Amino acid sequence: MTIIPGACVLFTLLLAAPAAVAQAPAPPAPPAQKPSINLNTATLDQLETLPGIGRKTAERIVEHRQKSGGFKKIEELMNVKGIGEKSFLKIKPMVFVAPKPDKAGGGH
Repeated sequence: MTIIPGACVLFTLLLAAPAAVAQAPAPPAPPAQKPSINLNTATLDQLETLPGIGRKTAERIVEHRQKSGGFKKIEELMNVKGIGEKSFLKIKPMVFVAPKPDKAGGGH
């Protein structure tokens, strides 16, 4: 009757294994991504790093920026041909709008 104590030990180990796995700490969540591309100063190459933005759309963004005097808010991206709401929502967390630096230097 040594089979029964051995089976009990094996059964106990099998029951304990899932509990040990369940207690393993979850990997930390990735830090929230901060917007890194200023729509008012980004180069064509920088704009092309955005998901779904190719060379042609990047050129349209720059053209819109020049014609309008710069972006006032990121939602204006949807005024650019080729960027609809779906595309905008993908790139929204990666872009921001800040005024262009004053080329005159702003000195007194």
